[in-house]
Amino acid sequence: MSMTSMVVLGLSIATVLLLLGAFWATLRQDRKGRRTSAPPAEVAAIETPLAAPVSAPGHVGTDYTDPRTIRIGDRIEVLGAPQRVLGAMHISWQGQQWTEFLLRDGSRRLQWLSVEVRAGDPPHLEVQLWNDVPTQGMVPAKSMLIMEGVEFFPMDRGTAAFRSEGDTGNPDRGLLDFADYRASDGRLLSFERIQGGSWTASYAQPLPPGSISIIRRAS
Repeated sequence: MSMTSMVVLGLSIATVLLLLGAFWATLRQDRKGRRTSAPPAEVAAIETPLAAPVSAPGHVGTDYTDPRTIRIGDRIEVLGAPQRVLGAMHISWQGQQWTEFLLRDGSRRLQWLSVEVRAGDPPHLEVQLWNDVPTQGMVPAKSMLIMEGVEFFPMDRGTAAFRSEGDTGNPDRGLLDFADYRASDGRLLSFERIQGGSWTASYAQPLPPGSISIIRRAS
């Protein structure tokens, strides 16, 4: 082989080796770049939206029936149960005023429904359904008392004036003694007596907005 041919062959081999070296270096750099690049961002899990809170505000008279519009003789539904409004007692005490409606259901059971605008910012409507409990001669104490194994602590007590409408079984006007208690779990207990008579007691069940609907107005 001539000297010229050997030189050409040597240059060709050197060129191939340089190209292979450059390719190998590029491949290593690419792999190194892949290892040191920032990890892919984690995709946040999709959270199920929470239901609207029970206490979400509504507009009385628009979103639900305004219980202050109840009248004697109306047929209403309370928690889906049909009731008839027999009478009402309008009560006032130390500047506070509220109304208690006497209801009778299909089984002729009697219950009281109290409706009161409570002070606050803003004022709020408080509606409660009262169910009688046996007192067995109990009188309201000025300290804690136990009713059916539950401890109740005193809240308000006093003597209120009342005016009756319809069939309540009470005088048209008079005085009402009361004593209210609350348990640690929020349950309410109230003692009442009319014109110095015997004490009666009842538990309160607070009603959320929308619990009352008017089926038919009194004629």
